[in-house]
Amino acid sequence: MEHKHKYEQFKGQPRLPKFAAPRRYDIKLKPDLVTCKFSGAVEISVDVVAETKFIVFNAADLAIDSSSVRFTDQTGSKVLKALEVELFEDDEIVVVEFPENLSPGIGVLCVAFEGTLNDKMKGFYRSTYEHNGEKKNMAVTQFEPADARRCFPCWDEPACKATFKITLEVPAELVALSNMPVFDEKVDGSIRTVCYQESPIMSTYLVAVVIGLFDYVEDHTPDGIKVRVYCQVGKASQGKFALDVAVKTLELYKKYFEVPYSLPKLDMVAIPDFAAGAMENYGLVTYRETALLYDDKHSAAANKQRVATVVAHELAHQWFGNLVTMEWWTHLWLNEGFATWVSYLAADGLFPEWKIWTQFLDECTEGLRLDGLAESHPIEVEINHAAEIDEIFDAISYRKGASVIRMLQSYLGPECFQRALASYIKKYACSNAKTEDLWAVLEEESGQPVTKIMNSWTKQKGYPVVSVKVNDKELVFEQSHFLLSGSQGEGHWIVPLTLCCGSYAAREVILLEEKSKTLDLGTRNWIKVNVDQTGFYRVKYDEDLSSRLRCAIETKCLSPTDRFGILDDSNALCMACQQPLTSLLKLMSAYKDEVEYTVLSNLITISYKITRIIADAAPELLNCIKEIFIKLFQYPAEKLGWDSKLGESHLDAMLRGELLTVLAQLGHDVTQNEARRRYDAFLEDRNTSLLPPDIRKAAYVAVMQNVSISNRSGYESLLRVYRESDESQEKTRILGSLATCPDPDVVLEVLNFLLSSEVRSQDAIFGLNVGIRGRETAWTWLKDHWDYISKTWGSGFLITRFISAVVSQFASYEKAKEVEEFFASRTKPSITRTLKQSVERVHINAKWVQSIQNENNLAEVVKDLAQE
Repeated sequence: MEHKHKYEQFKGQPRLPKFAAPRRYDIKLKPDLVTCKFSGAVEISVDVVAETKFIVFNAADLAIDSSSVRFTDQTGSKVLKALEVELFEDDEIVVVEFPENLSPGIGVLCVAFEGTLNDKMKGFYRSTYEHNGEKKNMAVTQFEPADARRCFPCWDEPACKATFKITLEVPAELVALSNMPVFDEKVDGSIRTVCYQESPIMSTYLVAVVIGLFDYVEDHTPDGIKVRVYCQVGKASQGKFALDVAVKTLELYKKYFEVPYSLPKLDMVAIPDFAAGAMENYGLVTYRETALLYDDKHSAAANKQRVATVVAHELAHQWFGNLVTMEWWTHLWLNEGFATWVSYLAADGLFPEWKIWTQFLDECTEGLRLDGLAESHPIEVEINHAAEIDEIFDAISYRKGASVIRMLQSYLGPECFQRALASYIKKYACSNAKTEDLWAVLEEESGQPVTKIMNSWTKQKGYPVVSVKVNDKELVFEQSHFLLSGSQGEGHWIVPLTLCCGSYAAREVILLEEKSKTLDLGTRNWIKVNVDQTGFYRVKYDEDLSSRLRCAIETKCLSPTDRFGILDDSNALCMACQQPLTSLLKLMSAYKDEVEYTVLSNLITISYKITRIIADAAPELLNCIKEIFIKLFQYPAEKLGWDSKLGESHLDAMLRGELLTVLAQLGHDVTQNEARRRYDAFLEDRNTSLLPPDIRKAAYVAVMQNVSISNRSGYESLLRVYRESDESQEKTRILGSLATCPDPDVVLEVLNFLLSSEVRSQDAIFGLNVGIRGRETAWTWLKDHWDYISKTWGSGFLITRFISAVVSQFASYEKAKEVEEFFASRTKPSITRTLKQSVERVHINAKWVQSIQNENNLAEVVKDLAQE
């Protein structure tokens, strides 16, 4: 018993002990793609910094050969065999005890091990594909955040940087890739041994290996860096767009960060089974097919934009993340917030016509939406166990992170900001940094109190709503913590306020440090606070200022970003019961001539929300509400028409699909009939020009609106299209349409289909967007299949999507209680946060329903607006 007790000190710790640190890994891996097993051996050069008998490292799901574990001192003369090798599964650590103390200095630790190529899309896993009609396996790695330990024993923490020399033994006919170029290879019969160059210093989560059958397209940057895009055999041409984006982006970042890309090559690979969108492994970036492949015939404009921004995001990480790495997962946002923000900078440089900074508002809104919950978390979040890391890959780390960076850049000015970033990259290259290190560099460059300002945004959760009112000849600003629940939060911020009065010619910038502030006001004109929505906060105007802004929208005085912001803030205030629904509906009617993509896209999102909440709060008004929205969207939809015009913009192509989809879903007869006509033509001839990719989703949704258990032909024909297609984008488009069917019996069939072998487990989440009539069915289905869902998706972050998609739809306190009771005995660390957030959303909806039911003149206003 006594010897087990001495290992207790290592258990339950968030980090590994510091008495030994890795400097170099020499890894040999031999995967078997038929039995889906692998064997391996690693020699780790370890720097022993304090006398110890123990070495503690990470390993999980590996069988370690205890007899192989030995430590050789730096002279090579002394070899110590392990006395005990103990694996602690809950902590994912191995404690090795040696018979005597290891002397300080560099020695070599040797470990042999075996593992399974799992089907969980993490660690060293298998992905399936078809080649010449035969099903095959490929072997792929996905190590972020903490799964390198599932492939080889290692110090699996971002701060434990080392160099990596990798050797693979693979079937001779397969392509085998790793982070670095091939250094040497030998073929022996059917086996090829491939040795790769040693990597520069890097973290374990960025190590990568991909083994399978691939085609590729290739290009070079002006510096001679070889860039390749690998995809399934026969799909190489679909990699050309991403290749072009990558080559130009590497050049753009080299100039922006003033540091060249640091490896000799860059490979990007499309993986058929992939949990996230993409992963920035150093020199070997892996992607879902939908985020890398683009094909004129099957891809919509939205797919093209997705590929460009994801490629730009992953390549930003080659500097921000890979070259300079966060010290611990608390600083994850430094990686993700920055890569998100910089990807827009790159996309804007390559495709100015996309007006991508206007679309950045969608990132901001998603961040505000999550951060308006009491169950949100600060940007910098304490992590005490590897199981907690997955849940912070969320809209706070990515979207709020990117938004506060944009706010800071806007406050300090783009030139100063760029100079500081370049200094930061140079200063921390090949090492690790914390949030405060970045603030220190920005502070030095700008002379502004960056740390003081930014601590209020990264160390506490939430954000303020700034109330603005006219008091005599003064303008009064007051900040308070905004929560969607309508309750009062505790937070207080240093807010960079911007405002324009009557024109964009002059703008004022004020730092609101205190609770309230007063300005002299010399205008009867409109006043817009948070100009161009660069700040991460909401604004609430008094009645007088609101009506001036409504006029400014109608008379086209405001920029698209400001029109978006006024609408988005009003929607949030309405949800938080700080403003009646009638005022939001009246504001929406001011957008009747709107033509901008981003503004209309948000109007569409809000109209879905209002339609859903009205179905609960005042079902007798539902048809009138739909009428109002149909009228609002008919004008821009008719202007665009169904067919694309020669030379039309990328944004118009995206807008057409969204407008026709919402009209179909609102039950607009003319749209549904035309969609059905075009869909029938498409069934006859898949190459018809009547149904290009941009409007396919609209047609599929329209078809599903008229499907019922007794009229199934539309559903069955869509499943046929799904089965015949090998395009991931087309498959996800169909999955996203099926569950919009209003018949609960059909919805149940769709949900069961998601769990079948016909849907890759990475894609099941796309089919969960059920309408209000299917939500009860979806909840029963989730409960009935929870054990299976938990087993299949429970080890990754995708499981959280099942909970949020199904639970957040409800709007009653009883349902919230029922959800809590069901999960009381089924919770685990990886879903705790999501569950609390989803239940909070149900409470917010329930409160909103009550507030709407108490509005006196709602029916009157709705009927008037419907008749206008």
